Amino acid sequence: MSLPPLVEPAAELTVDEVRRYSRHLIIPDVGMDGQKRLKNAKVLCVGAGGLGSPALMYLAAAGVGTLGIIEFDEVDESNLQRQIIHSQADIGRSKAESARDTVKGINPYTDVILHEMRLEADNVMDIFSQYDLIVDGTDNFATRYLVNDACVLLNKPYVWGSIYRFDGQASVFWSEHGPCYRCLYPEPPPPGMVPSCAEGGVLGVLCASVGSIQVTEAIKLLAGVGDPLVGRLMIYDALEMQYRQVKVRKDPDCAICGENPTVTELIDYEAFCGVVSDEAQEAAAGSTITPKQLKEWIDDDESIEIIDVREPNEYEIVSIPGARLVPKNEFLMGTALQDLPQDKKIVLHCKTGVRSAEVLAVLKSAGFSDAVHVGGGVIGWVNQIEPDKPVY
Repeated sequence: MSLPPLVEPAAELTVDEVRRYSRHLIIPDVGMDGQKRLKNAKVLCVGAGGLGSPALMYLAAAGVGTLGIIEFDEVDESNLQRQIIHSQADIGRSKAESARDTVKGINPYTDVILHEMRLEADNVMDIFSQYDLIVDGTDNFATRYLVNDACVLLNKPYVWGSIYRFDGQASVFWSEHGPCYRCLYPEPPPPGMVPSCAEGGVLGVLCASVGSIQVTEAIKLLAGVGDPLVGRLMIYDALEMQYRQVKVRKDPDCAICGENPTVTELIDYEAFCGVVSDEAQEAAAGSTITPKQLKEWIDDDESIEIIDVREPNEYEIVSIPGARLVPKNEFLMGTALQDLPQDKKIVLHCKTGVRSAEVLAVLKSAGFSDAVHVGGGVIGWVNQIEPDKPVY
């Protein structure tokens, strides 16, 4: 469906701006009017990471007049494989400041507003109200639902993208004209069921593919051209080099944009999504050890069986000495239980402690009452015990 332009055009373009945007100006569907609308637009990017990097860079290059960046993290070396807005020299810097400097280097005519904070229910409404359009580049479900609900309550459109390994998705959610994110995903997946990019990985260039789709949709909405992805989900398979679309209909029973909404204000999104399930939290209570405790057990030749519940490719990068690899899914399927020793204490670990807590709950219910897991996982082990080992 075609939609009216999201913003009014600016009064004029300077001579320098005409020269800069000349390749846009000669496109009939953009022209002088469309470029003036981009100049007058205020767009907020949630995150300056994998998707935020190409989004911010191309929005700036396109001539968006004001770009907001909400980001609280610092640049880590593991970011550089995909977060192209940052460089080697930016390691340890604020991502927001690094992104701002790159944006200003691309287009000095773009104003950049930094929000160096974590997006939360107590600040999202105030921040979002300052912008015409939101571009969502987040990588966790709690923030995705927060972004969606705030946009619905403020009646603002937002462009959503998601990436994992070789797969990407993108859509435009605008409850006034179509479905919202909750119409597509009414409930978050069970905690620990869907690995994050930090756990499962992502092909770096996939960020560019999906991020550029997001920018294309943003430009179409701002300038009022083309047919935005409202009511459509774009799915990209990089391995097969294949795009396909799925229609997404507005759910009349949607909890927030339906005919009788039950969510009428922002909620506790961490609790709603459950970073760790109740069962895992209960299992981990009193059954969590530190990396230093595990090191003492190893040095004292305690009768323990250390089990790494990550994936094989993670195990190849770094592992705890003596750990045996048994991926989490084998526990969820029940196939790993029969091979566990009965005469040793089971010690589980993963990357950070989330997956191992979920497996711990499985073991507790199967009768392994003295099983424990390592809080902080292999990352904690490297930081505290073997700092020379690589982390990912």
